[in-house]
Amino acid sequence: MAYIGNPPITGNFQVCDAISVVNGQAAYTMQVDSANVSPESANHMLVSLNGVLQKPNSSFTISGSTITFASNLATGDVIDFILLLGNVLDIGTPSDATVTNAKTNFTSTSSAAGLQIKGDGTTDGTLQLNCSQNSHGIKLASPAHSAGQSYTLKFPTGNVTAEKFLRVASVSGSGTTGIGQLDFADAGGGAFEKLLTTTVSTTSAVTFNSTYLTTTYRDYRVIISGLRPASDNVDLNLTVSEDNGSNYEDSNYAYSQAGGKSTTTSFQQRRSDSTSKFYLNTGALGTGAGESYNAVIDLFDPLNQASDNYYFMIGGTVHHHTEEPATASSVFSGAIKSSASRAYNNVKFALSSGNMDVGTFTLYGRKI
Repeated sequence: MAYIGNPPITGNFQVCDAISVVNGQAAYTMQVDSANVSPESANHMLVSLNGVLQKPNSSFTISGSTITFASNLATGDVIDFILLLGNVLDIGTPSDATVTNAKTNFTSTSSAAGLQIKGDGTTDGTLQLNCSQNSHGIKLASPAHSAGQSYTLKFPTGNVTAEKFLRVASVSGSGTTGIGQLDFADAGGGAFEKLLTTTVSTTSAVTFNSTYLTTTYRDYRVIISGLRPASDNVDLNLTVSEDNGSNYEDSNYAYSQAGGKSTTTSFQQRRSDSTSKFYLNTGALGTGAGESYNAVIDLFDPLNQASDNYYFMIGGTVHHHTEEPATASSVFSGAIKSSASRAYNNVKFALSSGNMDVGTFTLYGRKI
């Protein structure tokens, strides 16, 4: 092929070691510096015999490092030279520490990585990052072949932040080929993590079951926002279950609640040492314009209740907008009297009658 300007010089050109002809022999081993060499094909060679260039695949063939002439050579024949033209665009093996970073700008495409570290059939692909003296280094290794994983992890888009950890913030795709976006996040231990939000609309009850109340978390928090009942003058109650809602405790609830209202100096109180449920309001919930119920309710270690009276504890604060209009606030605490170990894996919020018209219930879990 013709070129404008100088032709490319890319190639791995090698002259084979001299070969002595053996009378009656057609096959010879090709070597460079006493090491066997294997050309890509006969078309990547120039072979001169007795001063005449030989035609590839006609006058000679190759197999690995062996060249075989079309007929046996005889005494007096001379193999002048064998010049290997190299593989297609093969530049050979560079010397150690001769490849600069300008020569290693790999380009990725939508379907292929710019750099691939392959396994050898036994060992998984591993990338090693050495220290400045190359005396030691760290390694990043692929999951084992048996895992069947081909996922992608994308590094955070934000600035590096101290005292954070890397987490998978979002995933596109799914399964073994999913793409995970990493970010810098706060440590999870001791902080509340959002588990579920339920928005009510003509809802008889809101339950959080064993899908969410697990040993992964120790304590739980429920935030109730903008709750309004469909019926006037009702209470909000809480009951708990050990069998994921098949049966709810119907006795031995003890609680106390105290608070006040913005339109009066009187003190409101509600309490019981043994009743069928927790009552979560001092004044009744209503349907009037502007009325709403808001609360923060903590459930302390519900899945690990030892045999000790008053062990399962709840507590919280309530902020209630009444019809007058006025605001009412209160604090409360409660416990279940029990002489046996309990593990409560389901809690239910329900009104004393009727449905919940509007509002949200959000559940959070706290790890230790």
